[in-house]
Amino acid sequence: MKKIEKRKINNQSGAAMLVVVVFFLFIALAIISGLVGPTVREFKIANDLVKSRQSFFLSESAAEDAYFRLKTNKAIGSTNTITLGADSATATITDSGYNEKTISSLGDVSLRQRKNELVLSTGAGISFSYGVQSGTGGFTMANNSVVNGSVYSNGNITGSGSITGTAVSANSSALIADQVNGSGVPAYDVVFGNANATQDFAQGFKVSTTSVINRVELYIKKVSTPGNLTVRIVSNSGSSPGTTTLASGSLSAALVSSSYGWVSIPISPNVELTAGTTYWIVIDGSTNSSRYYVIGANNGGYSNGTSKIGQYSNTWNNPSPSGLDGFFKIYFGGLTGLISGINIGSGGVGNAYAHTVNNSVIAGTNYCQTGSGNNKFCDTSLSDPVQVAMPISDQNILDWKDEAMAGGIYSGNYVISNSSASLGPKKITGNLSITNNAQLTVTGTLWVQGNVDISNNATVQLSPSYNTSEGVIVADGTVNIGNNSVFSGSGSVGSYLMVLSTSSSTSAITLSNNGGAVILYAANGTINLANNAGAKSLNGKRINLNNNAVVIYDSGLVNSNFVNGPSGGWGIQSWKEVE
Repeated sequence: MKKIEKRKINNQSGAAMLVVVVFFLFIALAIISGLVGPTVREFKIANDLVKSRQSFFLSESAAEDAYFRLKTNKAIGSTNTITLGADSATATITDSGYNEKTISSLGDVSLRQRKNELVLSTGAGISFSYGVQSGTGGFTMANNSVVNGSVYSNGNITGSGSITGTAVSANSSALIADQVNGSGVPAYDVVFGNANATQDFAQGFKVSTTSVINRVELYIKKVSTPGNLTVRIVSNSGSSPGTTTLASGSLSAALVSSSYGWVSIPISPNVELTAGTTYWIVIDGSTNSSRYYVIGANNGGYSNGTSKIGQYSNTWNNPSPSGLDGFFKIYFGGLTGLISGINIGSGGVGNAYAHTVNNSVIAGTNYCQTGSGNNKFCDTSLSDPVQVAMPISDQNILDWKDEAMAGGIYSGNYVISNSSASLGPKKITGNLSITNNAQLTVTGTLWVQGNVDISNNATVQLSPSYNTSEGVIVADGTVNIGNNSVFSGSGSVGSYLMVLSTSSSTSAITLSNNGGAVILYAANGTINLANNAGAKSLNGKRINLNNNAVVIYDSGLVNSNFVNGPSGGWGIQSWKEVE
């Protein structure tokens, strides 16, 4: 009996111990839960904070990228996305008011979103983002010529000079047939190259858009074994081909058969043809009565020109019957950017951007698809650069002309020699000549319908009333600056004078010495800097730098301020986080 009672007591004691253990286990779990819960919450909060900050900085990056592209006039759409790993941010650009844009950028990192907003307004002036910006005519540099700044060209960059910043040569637009005449079996055959009176064939044409010519195609055949041909693009003279060859290409007789077929002729240089202007294709060759060529033709099939038969640089006549048009095609675009023979960058900074880069020394990265003779291999990670618009529009120029004309008209030539004068705003119907130590103070915008000649130690300066702003002289004719003539601003830092020519001449602007605080702009023609000449910024359809010429770019030109002129670069009005 005692043994039974003792066993019962022992069993009860073990159960009590189990209850105590379970009790303390629950207490321990409660304590652990109390400690772990806040820790987990703090970890989650910290993780969310990290991802939120990552989202914020990614959003900032997208906004900065969009602003940079707007500021430097690079191609950009209304919506742009940047990606970093698995995360992304999208910047949306909207027109939020007059001369105002808003950039809204939304960053998203693991569903943690942050949003920034930039409100931009136009600056007070035109934005010259590059030391040199050339159009489709390209940019050439002779020995020891230097650009202290960057260069953006819608054509090629070639020569043997140095660019201390970045150099960009853009591709042209895609290849397209701008003018086409003829298809199928030609109704007429025009024979040429068989006699002096019919030695050459010419076809007039007008292009529908202003662009760069790539090649010509002709529907042609040969009789026997004639010699090779030269295919020229020439100017118009009256109602016949002129004597100025703008570009040309060689047509090998081996490419032409005894049956009709389309033959392609690459044209060089790749000149820009202007919409609505009459040009001529001239097929120029020798004469042989038994070995000649025949081009297919129709009667009145082409409305923008007609054909002629005769001799280049001599007499032209109508074919028989009159009104025939040869079968031809004019192709625009399809050209790739080229940088050749240039030293680019300094101190490890300064990139090259072009489809092809040859025989160049690049301090930074060589972004190209093909190249040879460079100090660095091509980095093919980026697509080819595209063309950008020039910083001044035709309407800007018209506005300046209106501003000048509002100040009155000076009839005839305005001449200053060995004296001083103040002028502007004013329209001059003749030429402007400032020579022999003369000094002109520009008090307002000037429009010169003729030519501008500034020479023999002449000085052109802005009135102090311009303060930190820029002034402008617009010339319809050519501009010649030489013999130690100098330009200066108002006396305030950041003030410059711009001389702009609308001439299409190959000598639209010629600078023969260090011009000082001057910006040169040839809207339709060529700028030529002679040996040892210098300027602050060059902008033109085509630009040539001769030996030792120097362009010293001033970063303040990014937001030039032309009084009463067009708006310039985008400036930040506000920048804040909105979500």
